[in-house]
Amino acid sequence: MSIPYVSRDRIRGLKALRRSSAPEAPAQDWQPSRLHAGESHFRKKSIQYPRELLSQVLGATTKANQYGEYLSLRCWCAQPPQCSPDLRALGLLVPDALDEIADPERWLFLDTETTGLAGGSGTYAFLVGLAWWEGGGLEIEQFFLREYSEERSMLFALRERIAEHSVLVTFNGKSFDWPLLETRYRMSHRISAPRLRAHLDFLHPARRLWRLLLGSVRLSELERHVLGWDRGGDLLSGQIPKIYFDYLCGGPPEQLVPVLNHNQMDLRGLAALSNRILSLLSDAEDLELGGLELFGVSRICEKRGEHRRARKLYQKSIASLLPTDTDRAARRSLAKLAKREGDFELACELWKEALGNSRHGYEAYEQLAIYYEHTARDPELAREIVQQALDQLRDAIQVGDIAPGPYREIKSKFDRRMERLKRKHRRPLLDVLAIEAQG
Repeated sequence: MSIPYVSRDRIRGLKALRRSSAPEAPAQDWQPSRLHAGESHFRKKSIQYPRELLSQVLGATTKANQYGEYLSLRCWCAQPPQCSPDLRALGLLVPDALDEIADPERWLFLDTETTGLAGGSGTYAFLVGLAWWEGGGLEIEQFFLREYSEERSMLFALRERIAEHSVLVTFNGKSFDWPLLETRYRMSHRISAPRLRAHLDFLHPARRLWRLLLGSVRLSELERHVLGWDRGGDLLSGQIPKIYFDYLCGGPPEQLVPVLNHNQMDLRGLAALSNRILSLLSDAEDLELGGLELFGVSRICEKRGEHRRARKLYQKSIASLLPTDTDRAARRSLAKLAKREGDFELACELWKEALGNSRHGYEAYEQLAIYYEHTARDPELAREIVQQALDQLRDAIQVGDIAPGPYREIKSKFDRRMERLKRKHRRPLLDVLAIEAQG
């Protein structure tokens, strides 16, 4: 293969296209700087504040371990006081780890502030707030990353704390905080995630207790309406990542003070809320509770298999005049528990009260038909109940009170039951005719 000839003149022309070696223009005041995966920020050239000033502003001290330095802030709060939960209440939360969670001295309250609320491998926990019961109050310790390179030292310090208090207590920590920290431990490539004895997450019981009452079960809302606290001018969670990014870009350290205060309030709120929830689960029968709170405790008891206690609390919640939809759900659950215990008198009474054109109403028709067919051994009465349900469905579809989809599904179910009952009715008649024919 021949090599093409390139003349000297053409080489000179190509050299002329190269970038000029002249000095570059001075940098502008604003420069793009990618500080975090998936985010682009503009950084203004400013004075970098000394680390000593950050420690002074936050009231923190610099700590060090084999992986480097990190910032630590400690304080003590007299409120809320340490609780003494009984085993019955704790068993409703974590029944398979009762021995581990029985001692509140092992509890470690945890709340993180992160560089993003969506999680993911690019999200850092730049502030880890911890608290534990000590001296009749709450000892709070916060680990802060002055820069991302301090993450390993902070993770190691957190690992040491969890070794001392191995029962983690969070609010939505099972879904967000702890999975995020486990990801950071894996990405450190050197420090393994600490092993937890148990994990108490109070978001889930809070939802059962207060979502119907409040709608929102954000911690700040629960503090206001359940604990009677008012945070005042607190930050919104969505503002916190931006404040931290501004600090990394050279912003004044004073803007971080509300972030640490917000984290401290979350820890205090979590500790107080844990006291309140455990008190409700322990003494719901003796406390002056609203119907919706009683209904919430009933659902928790039913889920954990405490059926007798759930039945008593459902009855108490119904007597307190619940909202219509909740009252219907409470009666449905109470009927199911009464059936489980063989109290068919109460169950049938509740089913008869629920009959009508609704999901619960058609379920009540079905339960009554099952009772008369299999328990009372009265297939004729069971057929009457099924026919009432079919008549109710026909009237509802004619006036448009039920959608075609649910109508077909429910009607198909009752048609099959009716056909089976008819077969049962024909079988004894055929037996009688056969006996007469033999005679």
